[in-house]
Parts: sequence; structure tokens; C-alpha cells
Amino acid sequence: MTEQLVSRDRHHRLPPRWIIRTLWAAHRGLLAVTRNRVGMSVPGPDRKCGIMRLTTTGRRSGRERAVVLNYLEDGDRLVTLAMNGWHPADPAWWLNLKADPAAEADLVGERRPVVAHEATGAERDRLWALLHDYLGYGDLEFFTERRGRATPVVVLSPRAGSGGARPARSPGRAATPPPTPHPAAD
Repeated sequence: MTEQLVSRDRHHRLPPRWIIRTLWAAHRGLLAVTRNRVGMSVPGPDRKCGIMRLTTTGRRSGRERAVVLNYLEDGDRLVTLAMNGWHPADPAWWLNLKADPAAEADLVGERRPVVAHEATGAERDRLWALLHDYLGYGDLEFFTERRGRATPVVVLSPRAGSGGARPARSPGRAATPPPTPHPAAD
């Protein structure tokens, strides 16, 4: 039995945390340099998940905070996992959403005002199965076990009264610069 665990751990080895953080910073930098033209994607037949930028309000600073996340669509809702590179601590963006669930989701060609909640019960079970199948993490349960606790499934629904999706801000016409992503906890 010990051989199986060692073999399984070798098969699912994660890169060191500093590599994960460097890749996150590089992705955010790519979005900034290309003004969001490179680095985001929509789900499609070949790629079931997309890549979005989620902007939250810092729970202590009150400033905009942006993070790049994988997501999948569930009707008009966006679904993602609140993970922190499989680190045991919750990511700052999720803590921000728990304090203020209103956010903005930047997708390819649009910006959506959204409100977040954590899926529970049957909804969580259904969405967990979808995430497992589509995000391509392989053995999702193994990585969750590494965290030592359940990974929240986050649902981003259209914000009531927002009028639905709106076009993304044109890079040359933005009234304010896009939010600067901050890797530090807020």
C-alpha cells in the first residue's frame, strides 16, 4: 500500500510554490502588456474551460484587486475553484468575495458584473463533477487532499439589476486604468 501512495505522489507532483507564483505573475503581466488581447480564452469544443480575470474589492484596503482564473460556464453563471495553488490557505480573492460578493468578470470581449456564492450540497456535487471533467487537473481529489480541507466551488452569477453583460472597456478609452493585480493577501 505504501508503494501505491509513493507512486501516486510522484505521478501528481506539483512544481515548487515559487514557480507557481512566478507563472501567475507572468500571466498577469502578459494581460497587462497586451491589454487583454492575449491570455484570456473562452470555453469551446477543444477547451472546456476558459480563462478570465476577476476583479474584487479588497476586504481591508477597499481597492480593486484582480486575479486570473480558469472557469467553466453553467448556463449564464461562471464556476471556478477557490484554490491557492493547492496551498492550504484560501486565496485572497475568495476572502475578498466572502466580505463583498460583488465583482467584475472580464472575459474575452465582455465585462460581466457578477455576485459570488459558494456552492453547497447537491449544487456543489454537480459542479464539482463538471470541474473535475473539464478543468483538466487530473486527479482533483488528490490535489484537494493536499490542501487538507475542502476546496470551495465558487459560483459567479449575473448581478441583479446590472442589465447583463456589457462590452469590455476599450483599452484606449478606459476612464481609469485597469486594476493592478496584487499577489499579496488583502
